[in-house]
Amino acid sequence: MAKRVLVIIPFPFDEEGVENRRRQQAEVRTDPEFEFEYRPVKASPSWFDSYHDYLLGDMAAFEAGLSAEAEGFDAVVLDTVSDSGVQALRSVLEIPVVGAGRTMYLTALMLGDRFSVLTQWDPWVAAYRKLLREYGLSERCASIRSIGVEPDVRGLLAEKGEVPELLLAAGRRCIEDDGADVLLLGSTTMHDAAAYLQERLPVPVINPGPLSYKVVEALLDLGLSHSAAAYQRPHEPKPEMARAMLEAAAAGEGR
Repeated sequence: MAKRVLVIIPFPFDEEGVENRRRQQAEVRTDPEFEFEYRPVKASPSWFDSYHDYLLGDMAAFEAGLSAEAEGFDAVVLDTVSDSGVQALRSVLEIPVVGAGRTMYLTALMLGDRFSVLTQWDPWVAAYRKLLREYGLSERCASIRSIGVEPDVRGLLAEKGEVPELLLAAGRRCIEDDGADVLLLGSTTMHDAAAYLQERLPVPVINPGPLSYKVVEALLDLGLSHSAAAYQRPHEPKPEMARAMLEAAAAGEGR
């Protein structure tokens, strides 16, 4: 029987927006016995550029994955390096819950000693620093370099323009000036640039979305999931509160 993986998209996209995210599957060979099903959240913050947005993003992703186990999914992947909702979902689900952020950081340390994050937009830098502090990895980060281009979280890099070339130049500075052994794409919205950079840079370039798919496959094959000792169950779960909040938010935005 095929294993079903729920991929939560952190924005309330229509089918075109969802398809842009689904394209990541073509960038890695996934086991045909695994079915990846993509689900956008009902409502979300606009930019993930502040603690205000981080809180709303956590709530939106949590609600989207809350019933995954009851729906028959075998695992959940969060399609964002912000790891929105990962901790909360792990506290209510027994199936594996994988975030692209922690996955890319820890994989980088299997491939090198220090990594750099390449990002499009300056306001996202604070989010990387936040997670690196929480994961105790700040000292292993050689640098975070932004190319200063406002992202299109829906259309991604469909109109690439000079973005890949700017990322390439920033990546070279990470290696030559900052001492990075591994480079990380700072958002799953940047997946279209991965192959371009991987072909032109002399160190590993991690594409976080496809990586998270392979990690969740490995966890399921090995029969592993997150620790119940680390992610304690709530004494009084309130799933209906979460659902009501997101339904109200979606209604308020006219969706």
